[in-house]
Amino acid sequence: MTQYDMKGVEEIGLLKMDFLGLSTLTLIDRCVKMIEAQTGEKVDPSTLQDGDPRTYELFASGRTNGVFQFESDGMKDQLRRFKPDRLEHLTALNALYRPGPMQMIDDFIKRRHGQTKITYEHPAFETILGETYGIMVYQEQVMQIASAIAGFTMGEADILRKAMGKKKADVMAAQKEKFVSGCVANKVPAKKAEKIWDNIEMFAGYGFNKSHSAAYAWVAYQTAYLKANYPAFFVASLLTMEKANADKLVAYMAEAKDLGLTVLPPNVNRSLVDFTVEEGAVRFALSAVKNVGEGAAESVVAARNQDGPF
Repeated sequence: MTQYDMKGVEEIGLLKMDFLGLSTLTLIDRCVKMIEAQTGEKVDPSTLQDGDPRTYELFASGRTNGVFQFESDGMKDQLRRFKPDRLEHLTALNALYRPGPMQMIDDFIKRRHGQTKITYEHPAFETILGETYGIMVYQEQVMQIASAIAGFTMGEADILRKAMGKKKADVMAAQKEKFVSGCVANKVPAKKAEKIWDNIEMFAGYGFNKSHSAAYAWVAYQTAYLKANYPAFFVASLLTMEKANADKLVAYMAEAKDLGLTVLPPNVNRSLVDFTVEEGAVRFALSAVKNVGEGAAESVVAARNQDGPF
């Protein structure tokens, strides 16, 4: 289906949904199954509680190789400076680390640590923008602002959100008139209403959807939780996922050593097809040995299981 077909789907009132295939979900699933198989402990990522100290220590130190959405050098630097300690922080950092809003990151970090005073254009904004230190980060916040000071219904505010996202100048012009007149009706001076609108319009260039960012942050938290609390199992799962990528394999093995883990060499009598955990260490996979491959590795393991060690 082309992008034009998709627009048509929306125009006739049907719900359009995008489904993303994330290898991180496979990584999480592989990790928790390995933990249960070897230790008997059942870890359900969907029921994790926010606030795990080890997990946020990992985020704050920037040791996020293999952690969904937080692997880049720039993101690691942002984490070290910001020191997140809750899911709302991860959600905001994920939304901000994009081409448009990146300009706000320094101010965001300073406000977080009390180095810059947090101010609000209107008393209603404290409730709406409090969690993001007075900075507009999400499209949902714009909808709440339009509702709180301009009298928009949430349906009308959603029209504004869509106009912003698609940068439709004609629709935005009409929305501005409606916004300013709504503010005036709610005893907000026209000059202040226009200033708030200018901020919203600037934000429109990079506004991100909070529900999207929150879902990504939750997957990132699950990934980091497993890395922080079950490092050997996480690394074994991660190396298995990346075994065809030599560069990533080398990088992740180096970090494993930084985490205090031992990566044992391949052994014809100890290694399995994939990377495994062996007495707290990670055993190299037979299938990751250059020029061996899955089929040969499976044959070696099958022969060993049938006839005993070589």
